[in-house]
Amino acid sequence: MDNKLMLMIPGPTPVPEQVLLALAQHPIGHRSGEFSAVMAEVTQNLKWLHQTQNDVLVLTVSGTGAMEAGIINFLSPGDRVLVGSNGKFGDRWAKMSAAFGLEVEAITAEWGQPLDPEAFRQKLEADTDKTIKAVIVTHSETSTGVLNDLETINRYVKDHGQALIIVDAVTSVGAVNLPIDEWGIDVVASGSQKGYMIPPGLGFVCVSDKAWQAYETAKLPRFYLDLGSYRKAAQKNSNPFTPPVNLMLGLQTALRMMKAEGLDNIFARHQRLMQATRAAIEALSLPLFAPDNAASPAVTAVAPVSIEAEKIRSVMKKRFDIALAGGQDHFKGKIFRIGHLGFVCDRDILAAIGALEATLRELGYESMTPGAGVSAAARVLTQS
Repeated sequence: MDNKLMLMIPGPTPVPEQVLLALAQHPIGHRSGEFSAVMAEVTQNLKWLHQTQNDVLVLTVSGTGAMEAGIINFLSPGDRVLVGSNGKFGDRWAKMSAAFGLEVEAITAEWGQPLDPEAFRQKLEADTDKTIKAVIVTHSETSTGVLNDLETINRYVKDHGQALIIVDAVTSVGAVNLPIDEWGIDVVASGSQKGYMIPPGLGFVCVSDKAWQAYETAKLPRFYLDLGSYRKAAQKNSNPFTPPVNLMLGLQTALRMMKAEGLDNIFARHQRLMQATRAAIEALSLPLFAPDNAASPAVTAVAPVSIEAEKIRSVMKKRFDIALAGGQDHFKGKIFRIGHLGFVCDRDILAAIGALEATLRELGYESMTPGAGVSAAARVLTQS
C-alpha cells in the first residue's frame, strides 16, 4: 500500500487537517465583506504572532519575495549595506542587494557556524559618518541549521542609531521567540510554508515606523512589491492586488490554532523537538553540523562521514515515505537536514528517528547501538 508522506523538511512543512479543510472551501470574492472580515482577523493575529503593533503586510510571494520587498522599499541605489552571510540564504541576500545596485559589504562565517556579532559591532562603530543604511541578517539559516545571535547584532545596530535592520525570519517566525517591538526590529520577512503551517504562496513583511520614514526617500523601483500600497489596502482590510483567497482562509485557521496553543508553548515545543532530534543524532554517532550554542529550533543539519547523505535520504523516502532535506550548493551530498517546525509533534520525531535507525542499518552503518537514537529522543521528550 502507499504510505502517508511525512514531511520532515524545513519547508513546505506539514499542514493540519483543519487548515486543509479551510483551503478546500469554495473561494469567496476578494473584494467582499466576508473577505474583509477574514483580513481583519488575520491582520490582528499576525501582529500577535510577531509580538508587534507595527504593520504586518501580506504579499502573494515566497519568502524570497518578502525579503526582496523588505530591501527595495527602504533603500536607494548606491546605499551601503552590511549583509550577514553564513549559508545559502545569507548569500542570496548579498546577491540580491548587489543586483539592486546597493554597495554590499558581506560579514561572513563558515557554513555551519554562526555570524560573529563583534564583526558587526566593529563595522558599525567605525561608521562615524553614518554611511551604513541597513544591516541585513538571516535569523535562522535554513541551509545549515544555525540560529544567528540576532538580539546582539540588533543591539549594535541600535547603537549605530541610523541604520535599519532587515531580518530574514522565514524559519524563525512561529518557531523562535522574536519580540519585534521589544527589540525594535525594523523589517522582518517570513513565508507561509514554514512555521505558519500552510502551503507556500504567502509572504509577510513587518515594518516599523523608522522603516516607513526610510520608505519616503527610498528610490529603488517597486510596483507589485510596493509596501505602501499594501499598507493603504490593509487599513481597509483589503489587498491592492488579487490575493490567494483560499490560502488566506487557511492562514486564518492556522493562526487560530497557534493562538490556542500560545506563543510560549509554541516556542517550548520547537525547542523540545530540536533537543530531542540533536540528542538522537549524537546517540547514533552522527556528526551535527551546527554547534549546540547556535542550533536552530527549526531544522537540524547532519554531516555523516562514513555513509552518504543522499543514500540516507533516498532510503528514508523509498522505504518509509519520509522526506528529509539535502544540502545546498557546495554542501549538496554532504549533509542532510531534518525539519522540525510548524505542525510537528513529539510522535513525528520518534517516528523519523526510528525510520532513520532502520535506514542506517539497511545501509550497513555499524557505528551505532540499535535503539540508541529513539531512546535518546524519548528521554528528552519525557523529561520536558
